[in-house]
Amino acid sequence: MLPDPNSLYGPLDPAPDAGYENPPPRMGFFTDTSVCIGCKACEVACKEWNGVPENGLDLLGMSYDNTGALTANSWRHVAFIEQPRPAGYGAAPADVLGAPLGAGPDRPVDVGAGPQFLGMPGAQPPGRGTGVEERTDFRWLMMSDVCKHCTHAACLDVCPTGSLFRTEFGTVVVQEDICNGCGYCISACPYGVIDQRKDDGRAWKCTLCYDRLGAGMTPACAQACPTESIQYGPLDELRERAAARVETLHERGVPEARLYGHDPNDGVGGDGAFFLLLDEPEVYGLPPDPVVTTRDLPKMWKRAGLAALAMAAATVAAFVGGSS
Repeated sequence: MLPDPNSLYGPLDPAPDAGYENPPPRMGFFTDTSVCIGCKACEVACKEWNGVPENGLDLLGMSYDNTGALTANSWRHVAFIEQPRPAGYGAAPADVLGAPLGAGPDRPVDVGAGPQFLGMPGAQPPGRGTGVEERTDFRWLMMSDVCKHCTHAACLDVCPTGSLFRTEFGTVVVQEDICNGCGYCISACPYGVIDQRKDDGRAWKCTLCYDRLGAGMTPACAQACPTESIQYGPLDELRERAAARVETLHERGVPEARLYGHDPNDGVGGDGAFFLLLDEPEVYGLPPDPVVTTRDLPKMWKRAGLAALAMAAATVAAFVGGSS
C-alpha cells in the first residue's frame, strides 16, 4: 500500500529515526481550546521558567490579546478571537472542565441563566441588561498556541550548524549557543513559529521544557494551566484522550469541534503539539493543510542533477562536433 502522498516517507517515530536506542515514549501537548479561559498563565509560566524576555504590554487595538503572535520572546501565545453569533444561537452552561460547552441553533439562549458562552468572561450573558431585542451575542475562541514539534520538521533539515536537534522525547529544541542566526529555519517552518531575537539575531522557540522533561517534570505551561486546557503526556495517550473529548463535545451539541495536527498522515507526519479547535484552522491563524517545506527537496536535487548532466553532455557534444 502506497503512503499518503501528502506525507513524507520513512519512520513516523522521530526519536528512533534520529538515532536514539530504546527511547522513552514520545511526549507532547494536547491543547483543548474549548476550556481555555484566556488567563495567559501559560505565557507567564513559560517566560519565568525559560528566562524569556518580556516583550512589552502592547495594546493591539483590536483584541484583549497583547502578544499578537508567537515570537522569539513569546513561546506561548494565547489568541483571543471574537466571533459574532446570531440571536438565538445558545450555549449550555459550562463548568469549565466537563459540562456541555456549546449548542446548536435548536437550543435557544436562556437569558436568565448564568454565563453561557465559551470562554466569555463576565457575570452575565449578553442581553441581561438590555433585553433580548437589543442583544448581540458573540463568543471568544481562545487558544494557547505553541511550536508544533513536527514529526517531519523542516527546521531540522535546513539548519547548517546542528543548532536544532531532535530529543529522545521526540521534541525539537534549539541550542542557542551554536545558532549562527542564518534564519533558514524561520522560512522553513510551515507554521511560522520560529523567530529571531532582534538584539542577537539567533532563533528561539518552545523547547517543550526539555530540561524539565529530563527530570520527570511537567512543562511549565501545562503545570500552570488552571483548567487543564494544556495537557502533557505520552503522545499516543493524548491522541486517545483528544478523540474521546471530541466525541463528547459532539454528543453535547458542539458539531464544530475538531482536532488539528493529530493525524500522522498529514503533511508534517503529525504534530507533537496538537489542538482541539472549535472552528476552521484559518480562524485561529493556522494553515489548513501544512506540509513540511523540505518534502520535495530530494526530487528537486535529482532534477537539478539531471539538468546539470544534460548541460554537460550538450557542452561536450558541441565541442566534439565543432572539432570534427
